[in-house]
Amino acid sequence: MKRSTSYIHCLRLRGWRFVLALIAVAGIIITTGAFGVSSSPALAASLPCDIYAAAGMPCVAAHSTTRALLSSYSGKLYQVKRWSDSATTDIGTLSTGGYANAAAQDSFCSGTSCTITIIYDQSGKGNHLTIEGPGGNGAQDYGANAAALPITAGGHKVYGLYVSAGVGYRDNSTSGVAKNGAPEGMYMVTSGTHVNNRCCFDYGNAETNSKDNGNGHMDAINFGTECWFSPCSGSGPWVQADLENGLFAGGNGSNTSNKGNSSAFVTALLKNNGQTTYAIKGGNAQSGSLTTWYSGAEPNLGGYSPMHQEGAIVLGTGGDNSDGSVGSFFEGVMTSGYPTDAADNAVQANIVSVGYSSSISFPVTGTAYRFTNVNSGKVLDAVNCGTANGTAIDQWASLGNTCQQWKFASVGSGKYTITNVNSGKVLDAVNCGLADGTSVDLWSSLGNLCQEWEVIPTGGGHYELVVENSGMVLDDQNCVTTNGTPARLWQGLNNTCQEWSIAP
Repeated sequence: MKRSTSYIHCLRLRGWRFVLALIAVAGIIITTGAFGVSSSPALAASLPCDIYAAAGMPCVAAHSTTRALLSSYSGKLYQVKRWSDSATTDIGTLSTGGYANAAAQDSFCSGTSCTITIIYDQSGKGNHLTIEGPGGNGAQDYGANAAALPITAGGHKVYGLYVSAGVGYRDNSTSGVAKNGAPEGMYMVTSGTHVNNRCCFDYGNAETNSKDNGNGHMDAINFGTECWFSPCSGSGPWVQADLENGLFAGGNGSNTSNKGNSSAFVTALLKNNGQTTYAIKGGNAQSGSLTTWYSGAEPNLGGYSPMHQEGAIVLGTGGDNSDGSVGSFFEGVMTSGYPTDAADNAVQANIVSVGYSSSISFPVTGTAYRFTNVNSGKVLDAVNCGTANGTAIDQWASLGNTCQQWKFASVGSGKYTITNVNSGKVLDAVNCGLADGTSVDLWSSLGNLCQEWEVIPTGGGHYELVVENSGMVLDDQNCVTTNGTPARLWQGLNNTCQEWSIAP
């Protein structure tokens, strides 16, 4: 196959300038401390897009809610929209090449909640991600709650992007992104603890019409527990390639050498020369190096060699807006050209130097809480104080009894079972439903994801309760405020009907 001119240029980039650039990068990394703080004035030159540019594969997209990805960048990282009055503000960096100004978000969103409406492109190409519209397999999406994922990076409080079912971002009219078999690379920093097996938590190249246009029309990183081509190794989550009509662990799809990455913070990397070869890598974003899970031939299933990328960028959904997945996004870039392994390794070292860590410490296990819906003012209640499996859950005025009290028990990785104090039964998604309107009830513990919940801060001292199997949110049905209104599961809507005050 004839390779593109840019690909040949990348293969030829072996001269002394490239070697010196990598030596400079390595020197910077060695002097970087645990949180990316160094006395070296050249510290900012080690940022991911600087590394790729030095290797001849410049970024054509760079997105992050946590930090600058270029040493010279001091602009906008993302925009938030306030629920109380629909006002917006842009959140930038604390300094050139620095970390996000989370204090500006906290001040602007004080006393209410905010939604992330734009994730700005730092590459200069203008490839900004906005809330995704309807597609071939999904309705209009919603933006992520801006306060849902507080973390620490570089010793600073920042916010990641928390994706639940129905959340997605996209740009269908981009500049510089690979098309029609051109080479490209991409990575994202995500989390191995907030995942599911629904389609599709992707970041990367997708269709410009938000529809499934056939094999090879996507080239995106996928991260989750969906095993598309059996057998898979273990239970995931895996870094895979969404090349459209399949999540590829390597080769023609099934690749038991891909063992998965389940650390709290994960570097997920994909690169594709667009003609004959692709590679998948994963690593712990807090320590160590990347593991190459696959490097070899494109799938020979038809349509993948050469590729047919269209150049849109998607985050949080599939190419046709399949939006049932969950995930976490902290940073990611896309490059022009097929990155070298040396450049990938230098980027991973820089990511590790950031010192990503979680800063969520609520709730307290064993404490009895009441959940009060912010919209209705009613309390989550076991109907008629029932104790049997299948007891329905509604909302009722506070009665001060144990039928309206709930305790959290950690099951690890920031997930909890929620037990009704009166009955001893746990809060459960009925029949593990995936559809909007799925009921919740009480049931004996089954140890499955339909009974595991994440407690997500939304600002103003309020929270969302997200069930792991579907990624849907505990919801006040139709925003009704009367006693007896059922509690249901629904995709995130960014309203107070899905917010709860959790207090003893």
